[in-house]
Amino acid sequence: MAPRLVALGGHEFRARSDELAIVEHLLRLTGKERPRVCLLPTASGDPQEGIQRFYTTLDRFDCEASHVSLFRLERERVDLREHLLSQDLVYVAGGSMLNLIAIWRAHGLFSVMRAAWERGVLIAGQSAGAMCWFEHGITASAGDPKVAAGMGLLPGSLCVHYARDPHRRTAYLKAVRDGLAPGFALDDGAGLLFEGRRAVEAFASRPDARVIRVLAGGVEVPLRPIALQHRLAWKRDPAVDELRELRRAREQLRGVRARAFAR
Repeated sequence: MAPRLVALGGHEFRARSDELAIVEHLLRLTGKERPRVCLLPTASGDPQEGIQRFYTTLDRFDCEASHVSLFRLERERVDLREHLLSQDLVYVAGGSMLNLIAIWRAHGLFSVMRAAWERGVLIAGQSAGAMCWFEHGITASAGDPKVAAGMGLLPGSLCVHYARDPHRRTAYLKAVRDGLAPGFALDDGAGLLFEGRRAVEAFASRPDARVIRVLAGGVEVPLRPIALQHRLAWKRDPAVDELRELRRAREQLRGVRARAFAR
C-alpha cells in the first residue's frame, strides 16, 4: 500500500457531528478494528485542554488513544520512534507552523515521521499540522499571513482556513501569481487524502466546506468533495459496563449460594 496522508483545512476535537464525522473517517481509513491513534499537539505547545479534548472525543470510538508531548518529555518519557512507528494513525494538531517545524527539527522528528509515513502509518493533520507536509504553506505564525517552508513530503503548496481567513487567501493567491508552486486550498471541515504524493480523495463534513485546486497564476478550481456524515455508534459508557459487570458478578454469587443451600 502506498503511504497515505490526510490534510485538513481546520478541525477540532469536539462533540459536534461534523467534527466527529472527520474522526470517524480517519479511523475507517486505517482499516483496523481497534486502531492505535496518537496525537502530536506540538504546534500549539502541547496544551492540556486540547489533549483532554482529544481523549474525550476518541473515547467515543473503539480505538487506543495516546499522545506525545515534546514539551514534557522529562516527565512523560517515551521512545519517540518506537511509539510513533507502532501507531495506525498519527494526528498532528494545529497551531504555529513555524514553531512546529523548529521543534520537530530539534527533536529529529522529521526522519521519524517520514519513516512512519513510508511504513504505512496513516498521517493526518489540521491547519499547521497539514501545511507542514508540503513544500510551502501560508502561515500566520508571525502575524500577517506569509509563505513558509514545510517538510516537502508532498509537492506544491497548501493554504488552510480558506473561507474563514480572507487575508490568508489573498496572500496565497498573490504568492502563487508571483511564482510559488501551486497546490490546494482547504476550508475548515474539508480535507484531502493523498496516496504517495498524489491527491486521490476530497471530502467535507460541512455542506459549505470547499476543496480548491489552485493552479499557476492563482486560478481557483473547486473540486467536488465526498460528503461525510457521522454514523458510527458511540462506545458504551465504561461506567455502564462496570455496573453490568458488577450485576453479573452478584448474580453468579447468588447462584453459587443457592446451589450450596440446596445441597
